[in-house]
Amino acid sequence: MRVLISGGAGYIGSTIASACQDAGITPVILDNLVTGRREFAEGREFYEGDIADGALVDRIFAEHPDLAAVVHCAALIVVPDSVADPVGYYRANVAKSLDFAGHLLRNGCRRMIFSSSASIYQAGDDFTVDEDSALAPMSPYARTKAHCEAMFADIAATQPIEVLSLRYFNPIGADPKLRTGLQLRRPSHALGKMIEAYEEGRPFEITGTGWPTRDGSGIRDFIHVWDLATAHVAALTRFDEVVARATVINLGTGEGTTVRELAEAFNTVVDRPIELTEGGPRPGDVAGAYTRSSRAGELLGWTAEYSITEGIRDSLEWARVRDTRLSGEG
Repeated sequence: MRVLISGGAGYIGSTIASACQDAGITPVILDNLVTGRREFAEGREFYEGDIADGALVDRIFAEHPDLAAVVHCAALIVVPDSVADPVGYYRANVAKSLDFAGHLLRNGCRRMIFSSSASIYQAGDDFTVDEDSALAPMSPYARTKAHCEAMFADIAATQPIEVLSLRYFNPIGADPKLRTGLQLRRPSHALGKMIEAYEEGRPFEITGTGWPTRDGSGIRDFIHVWDLATAHVAALTRFDEVVARATVINLGTGEGTTVRELAEAFNTVVDRPIELTEGGPRPGDVAGAYTRSSRAGELLGWTAEYSITEGIRDSLEWARVRDTRLSGEG
């Protein structure tokens, strides 16, 4: 099987590509390298360019007429940045995805897996959600994902394409073989900030401590990126069995971990514990949620296998080797 992965030179897309290769599925990478890394596409069939470039997408399909599916990971993903630049986020995530869908239809693509987000949910009082929970995206980033899901569902309702939206919770970790990891030297998510604080010998600030959670910090469902990647392999393998027009599946561990608990777990792994301070929430932040769904197990035969501790260790190991894998700033 051969699949096209848009955004396949990014953190998640490149890890999905590695999982595909390990499973005997050949990835073809399309990435404009705005946030992706050329190094993550080395040794793979790679096209540098934009998902909205119809001529380029046409060429990819002409040169690979056996493409069986598309995994659409290309997107901007930083919540505070989406608050500061909503126009840029709607253009990159929604407008270009609509163009991309048109190009896929023109080339006879029948299967799409869309990288969606659990940030679109309205969490209940216990912070758990399933695929039927109410949606209430609270940031421009989250709204771009909700808009894309609705857009793709409308398209799949009448056009010859089926779409599986995989709603990611909170990826951590790296490829256990250290082929890829977070490409940014200074990532904006909680674990990245903890590693930065650890490396620089300064306190880690918990941003937001007034949420109605058990300790006041935000709650998340931290899932190892390799688990996330293997779920895509399962989805590609079972696509025709489980997808009917537009289907959604949560990808999480089913366990809620607060940011403070993540920091405590971090301190059990490192040789020099980080100190914790408290600050206000970032623009666009929410209390968070975790999945209570069993749909991924029922439809894909998949469950998360890696622990939070393993995710922290793999993230730390990647941080140690990142600059030997990647050149230049990022």
